Amino acid sequence: MSDSPVIDWMALSFVPGLGGRGVRRIISRFGTPAAVFSACKKGLGGDTGIRKDVAAILANPAPFREKALSHLQRLRTGGAEAICPDDDIYPQLLSQIADPPPVLYVQGHTDLLFSSCVAIVGSRAATAYGRRSGFSLARDLANAGVTVVSGLAAGIDGEAHSGALSAQGGTIAVLGCGLDVVYPRQNSGLYEQIRKDGLLVSEYPLGTRPDGFRFPARNRIIAGMSRGVVVVEAAKKSGSLITAEMALDEGREVFAVPGQIDSFKSGGTHWLLQQGAKLVQSAEDILVELGGRPGKADFESAGQSRGPEPDIDPDARKLLQAIDVYPCSRNELIAATTLGPAKVGELLLLLELEGLVEVLPGDEIRRIN
Repeated sequence: MSDSPVIDWMALSFVPGLGGRGVRRIISRFGTPAAVFSACKKGLGGDTGIRKDVAAILANPAPFREKALSHLQRLRTGGAEAICPDDDIYPQLLSQIADPPPVLYVQGHTDLLFSSCVAIVGSRAATAYGRRSGFSLARDLANAGVTVVSGLAAGIDGEAHSGALSAQGGTIAVLGCGLDVVYPRQNSGLYEQIRKDGLLVSEYPLGTRPDGFRFPARNRIIAGMSRGVVVVEAAKKSGSLITAEMALDEGREVFAVPGQIDSFKSGGTHWLLQQGAKLVQSAEDILVELGGRPGKADFESAGQSRGPEPDIDPDARKLLQAIDVYPCSRNELIAATTLGPAKVGELLLLLELEGLVEVLPGDEIRRIN
């Protein structure tokens, strides 16, 4: 395909005062950006309800085409690309939503746009439980051949990307800024790894800052690219619930991971479950609901990617068996195992180093599954 279609789509997206809805309205009338420019040049733009000042701008598309060409060159110099709805690699699921972006700026492995995708989203200020859940679900989905989509935010999003990458699987980060803007800065290392091993996606031109209003708009792309959306941890008022609602509007499956009933950070996920979202305890729950494995592993391998059980001595195993996922005090463990305070302290350090338990504030201990 020549560059003409994508340049015309970019040029149309650059026209001030038009906006996404305006683009959709005139495209539905004229079919292509080139036809829009031609019609406005002939004075027909007013027939679509476009404001006269905008129609006058559209009648002279040359400056916007020049800007688009320059922008495309900048993208390609940095190893990125622009794709439009006329491109074969424009995501099919995304093209079916009510508000598909007229242009997608992408960098990385564009073959992931053809893959089976599931979104994992959740709280930025995630708990340790939420982080573990997001990471392990993403890892196990990636092991089953699913591409994990998220928003590169702090918290659950970052864990989802990291989990997929840990399994050497595919992950797509949908940004609320330009491809060349790293946000949040704390995820700069993850951003670089996704650019190398995954795919960065944005509907915004290079240099676009991460203004707050862009993130709810970004969420429709996360939902639109995915067969289902998994909410790991979210308060009742959160961007993750917006993503879930967008997914429902587009006929996608919505999944939720239950949390502690007294945690406000799980209030949103529990509300979703009350509304009929599918409860998730493992990646297999998601895979089964979506109708089968899409890639390189069968259901049994999803959730079994943790490797062999660590080789620990009998006393450590005895202590581990006494520890539940719900926190308990060190004194309770001493009483339950009769191992003595010094021995319990020694073994807890061993189990913590093995990644099998965590010590919480207040000297409470819980098991990590």
